[in-house]
Amino acid sequence: MPNSDQRYHEALAFLTGRINFEKAPVRDQDKRQFKLERMQRLLELIGRPDKRIPVVHVAGTKGKGSTAVMIAEILAAARYRVGLFTSPHIMQFEERMRVDGKCPTPEQVTDLVDRLRGPIQKLDNESATYGPTYFEIATAMAWLMFSDARADFAVLEVGLGGRLDSTNICCPEVTVITNISRDHMPLLGTTLSEVAREKAGIIKPGVPVVSGVEGEGPAEVVAKRAAEQGAPLWELGREVQYHYEPGPVRSWPLPSAPGLLDVSSPVRSSQKLPVALLGEHQGRNAALAVAACDAMVSRGFRIESAALPQGLAKVKWPARIEVLADRPTVVVDAAHNVASIAALRDTLRTQFPPSRKRLIFAVSNDKDAVGMLRQIAPEFDECLLTSYALTHRAFPVADLQATAASIEGVRYRVCPSPLEAWQIARAESGPDDLICITGSFFLAAELRRVILAEQAVNAPDPDGSAVEAGSEAYRAKLDRP
Repeated sequence: MPNSDQRYHEALAFLTGRINFEKAPVRDQDKRQFKLERMQRLLELIGRPDKRIPVVHVAGTKGKGSTAVMIAEILAAARYRVGLFTSPHIMQFEERMRVDGKCPTPEQVTDLVDRLRGPIQKLDNESATYGPTYFEIATAMAWLMFSDARADFAVLEVGLGGRLDSTNICCPEVTVITNISRDHMPLLGTTLSEVAREKAGIIKPGVPVVSGVEGEGPAEVVAKRAAEQGAPLWELGREVQYHYEPGPVRSWPLPSAPGLLDVSSPVRSSQKLPVALLGEHQGRNAALAVAACDAMVSRGFRIESAALPQGLAKVKWPARIEVLADRPTVVVDAAHNVASIAALRDTLRTQFPPSRKRLIFAVSNDKDAVGMLRQIAPEFDECLLTSYALTHRAFPVADLQATAASIEGVRYRVCPSPLEAWQIARAESGPDDLICITGSFFLAAELRRVILAEQAVNAPDPDGSAVEAGSEAYRAKLDRP
């Protein structure tokens, strides 16, 4: 009989064997399979756990994950038991679902998958194309976990779009739409207004909407949808006002001081709230999180003012302008579209001291790689261009090289793998330098694991043993199911 470790890896192998649109390219025939009926049927077969838990539903192109985790921490500080579902994961699958900040154990993952095998097989047999996808199964696992834990709330981050996302089988207390920018355009639409229409698909009848959507066209789409649904609308810059002062980055551990946020909503005003995550954009996300909690107060839920600073001060969120090391400073950020890259660029300019900077950059082939590289490359003294091995969606490094060559004044070199790019940057950077790793969740995941493995060695490295430890961790990642 397989032991618990074997059963856990078999469960992961079962998951990764499902169709996964986070890694596989979406074909035209696949687009027709984005529908809610399959997810609804799966939840029905497991007893509709989503019907028993109040939800805060968060969509948007950028900032939705950070906003979701901020809301979850505030609710936890208000003494609620909170389930949080986010995507994608950085280090391991379990990160996608948490209750009170804790991920499921390997035994829980195995149990959740085992409980879903029968319903999945039933749907496989009923389908003319394919049954539940990787993301749909992950969503169902999260619902089971939250139900088992008797969570008071579930905070759900939309995976893709909103209208047809598997998280949209819910009846939320509040919906949040962070912002709209160009991403997943082949699937969501060719204009920002079309993308906004997909995101606004999470708006439900009578349910308050907190919106950080900018731009006249996209904002009008959200407002129109809210009016059609009779959903009260709080817009950032109108019903919700905020002021954010970023905290300075001075010394390790970073940041040395949180940003400070003032927020006023139709419910209350809050001053000098600490924002632990770096960047002006995180001040904006925090304002949306606070406003969402205020909207819940308007619905009759008890969230005392003291929970706002307590929750925001506890937020930790990997690969969001995350400082992993000092001397040299190492920043890992999962920015994967032009707007997120611009936010990273601005934060490096305003919150980090001047230094010599190296960029490690890789991107997926469905992103605006040219636009991203043009935004970020001129900020760096050297760009190390590479391509990750964990998915077939990687943008060809030769095409990145052609783009870099067309940008005046940019120094670059091509590296066969992220690991080699990291080893070069690490060896050639001085203690006062900065290394920034960005362009993709896949790149962030690969190199974050390597860097943390090196740090775990926690010893002088005259013979390169720490780098070798990192290399082993990197290879182990590639070998995982």
